Amino acid sequence: MISTNNLSLWFGKRALFKDVNIKFTPGNCYGLIGANGTGKSTFLKILAGEIEPTGGTVEVTPGERLAVLRQNHYEFDEFAVLKTVIMGHARLYAIMEEKDALYAKPDFSDEDGVKVAELEGEFAELNGWDAETEAAKLLNGLGIPEELHGQRMADLSGNEKVRVLLAQALFGNPDVLLLDEPTNHLNIEAIQWLEEFLYNFANTVIVVSHDRHFLNRVCTHIADIDFGKIQLYVGNYDFWLESSELALKLAKEANRKTEEKIKELQSFIQRFSANASKSRQATSRKKLLEKLTLEDIRPSSRKYPYIAFKPDREAGDQLLTVEGLGKAIDGEAVLDGFSLRVERGDKIAFVGENGLAKTTLFRVLMGELPADCGEFKWGVTTSQAYFPRDNGAFFDGCGLNLVDWLRQFSRDQEETFIRGFLGRMLFSGEESLKEAQVLSGGEKVRCMLTKMMLSGANVLIFDEPTNHLDLESITALNNGLIAFGGTILFASHDHQFVQTVANRIVEITPAGVIDRRMSYDEYLEQRSGLLPR
Repeated sequence: MISTNNLSLWFGKRALFKDVNIKFTPGNCYGLIGANGTGKSTFLKILAGEIEPTGGTVEVTPGERLAVLRQNHYEFDEFAVLKTVIMGHARLYAIMEEKDALYAKPDFSDEDGVKVAELEGEFAELNGWDAETEAAKLLNGLGIPEELHGQRMADLSGNEKVRVLLAQALFGNPDVLLLDEPTNHLNIEAIQWLEEFLYNFANTVIVVSHDRHFLNRVCTHIADIDFGKIQLYVGNYDFWLESSELALKLAKEANRKTEEKIKELQSFIQRFSANASKSRQATSRKKLLEKLTLEDIRPSSRKYPYIAFKPDREAGDQLLTVEGLGKAIDGEAVLDGFSLRVERGDKIAFVGENGLAKTTLFRVLMGELPADCGEFKWGVTTSQAYFPRDNGAFFDGCGLNLVDWLRQFSRDQEETFIRGFLGRMLFSGEESLKEAQVLSGGEKVRCMLTKMMLSGANVLIFDEPTNHLDLESITALNNGLIAFGGTILFASHDHQFVQTVANRIVEITPAGVIDRRMSYDEYLEQRSGLLPR
């Protein structure tokens, strides 16, 4: 178990956390959520001992081992991949190194023999004989093939290093597991493997993630950071979200009879209890949920941006035709004979391992890059708005405040009109006068979405729009695209985002294009051979 006692962290006069008292117990997976800037990653670093709190303490049950997903991708460059994973269990690795050093001594003494015997005993107790097998199994599950297990970390790509460091954190059955955005840089199969691993993990997990589907699949509790406090809630992310909305509704209907409120709460709890995805979680969660009272659920103080895309006119039937498109980047073909016909109302999710292929396709379609071969044609009634993966060109070196920045893209130049749009995106009052070049990543994304809303386009193109956004903004964007009546072409690693928006999946593979008119979950089932093609 890991807990905090009157934990506080101050930055100057600002308290990021103040007198936080919380216990994280074995057998549970806690999703740590909060708006951008509330300190989710900082709190994990305090728990891990990487940051000293201003006041209070962190307590881990004596004898228990804590493991952390490390963020420094260069820390283990000189070590072999398999050894890097085993280093996640510091004591086991130290024993292995000391044993090897003793056995290698040319003048091996009786005293050395006694020491080796002691080390061998502890080595066996820590399941050391299976260490390499377990490490290899973790690596394989996360998509690192066996031919890389003996390679140096320095020889791996950035994405591969991230996966090795995740395997390192999972290695050796730690008692407390701290994971900060563990699904970043994982493909579909690796995420599904990690979900299954955490389902069956019997100890304590505390995870920060912006992937709502992941949080719903693995979490038994939500730890919500708000106003410097951390409040625990039973259930996954959707339960927390809907229960806070229910609490707000009940608070607004204060005059309604308590019996009616309790009945509505019970109905809500029963629905969520029945929908738990795993038997172990379902049983424990059902027992905990049934103990909830009206006082246990509270309205959230979160603010959601208002995101709605309204096209100036409806597109005709001739929307987009792509024929034999080819494009090479740095001498390597990223698009090769790509063909596609887009119909009105299509909401197409482009998926696949090669993110550069998707970005290149979008840039060619928007005229930012010339194709090497092939052609494409937009319908005469279409108008496009584009969200690039890299938006730096719109902000770097820009000395304009947000009102003047957005005015560049608005037909209505009145300040009250522009401030109204900024207010919808949570830039109100003095916030609207911030310089565009000093915005955070999430603020820049909200500005780009505002720019797109002003465009009146009937075709929207998004390249990883949920990067840098908090859960509230992701939810608002998700709902806005569900409601949008036009055509959408997009790439995203957010499972729930793709599942709820897309009605067509196009996967770009080295062998060609796979095009299916179906939901994302149906597509994943088909890929697994569970549905006929």
